[in-house]
Amino acid sequence: MPDATLPFALTRPAHVSQAHLVVSDLDMVSAFYRSMIGLGTLDKSESGEVLGIDGVPLLSLTTRGDAVRAPRTAAGLFHTAFLVPDRTALAAWLAHYSQAGLRLEGASDHLVSEALYLSDPEGNGIEIYRDRQPEEWTTFTDGTVEMATHRLDLQALYDSAARKPWTGMQSGTAVGHIHLQVGDLPAAEAFYRDVLGLKVMARYSGASFFGAGGYHHHVAANIWNSRGAPLRSEAMTGLADYTLHFNDKAALDQAVDALDRLEIVTSRTEAGLRFRDPSGIGLTLTM
Repeated sequence: MPDATLPFALTRPAHVSQAHLVVSDLDMVSAFYRSMIGLGTLDKSESGEVLGIDGVPLLSLTTRGDAVRAPRTAAGLFHTAFLVPDRTALAAWLAHYSQAGLRLEGASDHLVSEALYLSDPEGNGIEIYRDRQPEEWTTFTDGTVEMATHRLDLQALYDSAARKPWTGMQSGTAVGHIHLQVGDLPAAEAFYRDVLGLKVMARYSGASFFGAGGYHHHVAANIWNSRGAPLRSEAMTGLADYTLHFNDKAALDQAVDALDRLEIVTSRTEAGLRFRDPSGIGLTLTM
């Protein structure tokens, strides 16, 4: 049975557990994720830092001497999406961010969720969102879900926030999904669907959304800025890799079998099975 204490997204056969960014200014970016996003430091070294909630790692930051700033058109990260437990937590975060005098880049009601958009100091996209309950979603007979982009009433959300001091991101916050920029959308769709076993849950013009176990999306991919982008270089700032955690061994075994069958180069590390997707974005499978 799924763990009722976990958000629906994390109880599915697979889900994204953490992201890893290469940054130019480690101290500045880390300070932003701690003070503005509300993550805590779990581990730290001269060249890196691991941030998370309740001892659970959600984001790794590293720096490297040969890193070059990724152009806006490069394959890589569109945004890392932090899933908060409920609308109360979303309102609390919005109040904190607004009272710091900072402005959002967007705010949307996606029918399945309510989302706030911003970027870190080096331009890495961030989404802070809360899910509506799955029974509130419109699910079609083929298993896909209705998603849209409607205006979110920010003032109403802000006004609903409790008037109490900010103490950091609420317990239970997780990485709900990751949204990628890719060079070739059909290639990304074939990979995430046919190799990793995720279902196409929705499509927008230039974007596909993939989920496991009926979730609206754990991974998304778009070509809005990156159509035709070459393979991502390791010596770029931005998304180095992310982790897809499997709760279902059969689903993991099927993915590994598909990787082997297609002769995709993989390496086994302490973290899990590592390889690159068709856009050159690093990916690690764990269980």
